[in-house]
Amino acid sequence: MAELTREHVRVAVIGSGFGGLGAAVRLRREGVTDFVVLERAGSVGGTWRDNTYPGCACDVPSHLYSFSFAPNPRWPRNFSGQPHIRAYLEHVTDTFGLRPHIRFDCEVRGLRWDTGALRWEIDTVRGTLTADMVVAAAGPLSDPKLPDIEGLDTFPGKVFHSARWDHGYDLRGKRVAVVGTGASAIQIVPSIQPEVARLTLFQRTPPWVLPRVDRGISAAEKWLHEKVPATRALRRGVLWGLRELQVGAFTKRPHHLGLVEKLALRHLKQAVEDPVLRAKLTPDYRIGCKRILLSNDYYPALARPTTDVIASGLREVRGSTLIAADGTRAEADAIIFGTGFHVTDMPIAQRVTGAGGSTLAEEWRDGMAALRGASAAGFPNFMTIIGPNTGLGNSSMILMIESQLNYLADYVRQLDLLDGGQGRVALDARPAAVRAYNDRLQERLRRTVWNTGCTSWYLDANGRNTTAWPGTTGEFRRITRRLDLAEYEVLRVPAARSAPVSADPATIPAQAQAQAQAQAQAQAQGSAEATT
Repeated sequence: MAELTREHVRVAVIGSGFGGLGAAVRLRREGVTDFVVLERAGSVGGTWRDNTYPGCACDVPSHLYSFSFAPNPRWPRNFSGQPHIRAYLEHVTDTFGLRPHIRFDCEVRGLRWDTGALRWEIDTVRGTLTADMVVAAAGPLSDPKLPDIEGLDTFPGKVFHSARWDHGYDLRGKRVAVVGTGASAIQIVPSIQPEVARLTLFQRTPPWVLPRVDRGISAAEKWLHEKVPATRALRRGVLWGLRELQVGAFTKRPHHLGLVEKLALRHLKQAVEDPVLRAKLTPDYRIGCKRILLSNDYYPALARPTTDVIASGLREVRGSTLIAADGTRAEADAIIFGTGFHVTDMPIAQRVTGAGGSTLAEEWRDGMAALRGASAAGFPNFMTIIGPNTGLGNSSMILMIESQLNYLADYVRQLDLLDGGQGRVALDARPAAVRAYNDRLQERLRRTVWNTGCTSWYLDANGRNTTAWPGTTGEFRRITRRLDLAEYEVLRVPAARSAPVSADPATIPAQAQAQAQAQAQAQAQGSAEATT
């Protein structure tokens, strides 16, 4: 593996999933070619590269779970599987000529802001580089979360997380324990149940499950979408609009979700006849508080005689014996953890040191907070994609990503207008602006189903919702259409490169601000298809 020669780039992007690849495409469309994408693995794909467990698929319709600027008329199903989504991301990489910009096997070990030079120093496993701006697109589903289970190190069998599936281990004829009942477990259980000798599911909280209305997309539909792009856009628009209409129930009127609960309970009753098992699988919290799951074969798999459901979390392991919190015991040859990811404690934050000398994780010790999900105070020219409070409970994250790409584009344009791309200026989110923005978010989140319905992964250790966006994707698109310089402090480096000085936005020439707004509006119009 060749070492990186020390270099300086205008923009460094971390990660090559949807967020990182989208950022790379948008930078090129803005005329920025001096950028690199730093990827710790050997290929692109992000979570869709890492998650290869049996049955892995998306629960958002394919025509909505894809870039508006890179439509795929040949999706095979309404809900595509992991191989097709990963292939789509490889296709995007090649179509937009991104491979020359990507540094594979190049994990970022640390970033430090150089106040004197107004640049980021980036330490990777392949060497160091500097950048005027960093776009962190590692994503919230990048680092698996394993629970601290007493005695797990004594287990003589196989142990792995769903996002690190061991394809070399044969599950056939084995006693397998699955820990967790989230989005991955609900796909894994029915996929492996027919081939294992016995499956034991450790369930702390039963999920709400609705039928998965999936089907293959016909050859005629594919032909029509390819030959008549308007039909493709119409399909995407309908899918988007239906989900926008649902937002009010999640964010303002959770009590209106009762009908959806009845549909889910009917789905459970039709699949599970045993009243004891059905009681174990019946949620006691408002639907939507945790992620609503889609499956037609999860309940039938649990109802089979070779499956046991333990309605209690795994507490302890003694050899090959697994002990639940309620004392129930089970024997296993393999343990599969479907226990999610580090979402509210973003791992990349521990590696980013800002202008004040503290890490982003330290600044976020009381909860993640960023301006418009992108900028944290004290971390100039550093932007997160899928940052704090950008998560969705009912629609496609690609819509949110594209909105943040609009914000990234205007961020770059503003830097250009301020210093002509010379790397002698930086934008730092004002603490007051970050506080005001997040205070409004938290006030709106108070009445949402994610805050009132139950305890979920949307909430951090302090009970603060730093994950969910409390509005429509259309609203988020509007507030990220352009960057407001009044929310940022402008840092400049004098010609002698002495200490940077700050500039009040009021001192920026009116002509430059007007030009920035005009460019932002033109770009927004050119990208109007993005979320509509």
